[in-house]
Amino acid sequence: MRTLFNGELPACVMFDLDGTLVDSALDLTAAVDNMLQALGREPAGEAKVRQWVGNGAQVLVQRALSGDMHPADSAVEPELFQVAFEVFLAAYTQSNGRYSRLYPGVNELLIHLQQAGVPMAVITNKPTAFTMPLLKALKIDHYFGQVLGGDSLPVKKPDPLPLLTVLETNSCPPEQALMLGDSRNDVAAARAAGVPVVCVSYGYNHGEPVASCSPDRVVDSLASLM
Repeated sequence: MRTLFNGELPACVMFDLDGTLVDSALDLTAAVDNMLQALGREPAGEAKVRQWVGNGAQVLVQRALSGDMHPADSAVEPELFQVAFEVFLAAYTQSNGRYSRLYPGVNELLIHLQQAGVPMAVITNKPTAFTMPLLKALKIDHYFGQVLGGDSLPVKKPDPLPLLTVLETNSCPPEQALMLGDSRNDVAAARAAGVPVVCVSYGYNHGEPVASCSPDRVVDSLASLM
């Protein structure tokens, strides 16, 4: 990490949540399959849900209903979507944090940055109502001075506004900050904000190697950044 900042630590570090800090796929799979079964459909299963996550709850539900990674606007009837979305939210309220686990190396890096006095933030496309309970369930909420969910601002990643908001709060120049993520949305948001970006190799990038998105570096564990 220091090699990206002339031997120094970044002045601010922003983390994606799902697929970067937390493996939450089983929680999401339980909610998606509950929703589909309530609608009389076959469950999707973990493998498909892992490819579908990353763009927020509404897109996840649209993908689950259509069975398509890129559903057309007309693929899901609005009435069906609304019913399904409400069922999903209720189901995810029950499963959120139940099966999720921190990835190896996460705690080590969070402790390292906290001890060094580096401000940290979470920027996720997950709705805020699910973000805070998940952070608390995994006992990492206290590390972050700022948490932005997918509904905290008018837009979410890959728009750079969430990153720019954190930079403004911390009076941090973009070139002195670092975005840590797992997907093309994180890379696109960081590039648009002028922020260096490092991605983990293990996350949710819609079935594509994250290296193809050309982040500044790809790591197998966040602990390797210490």
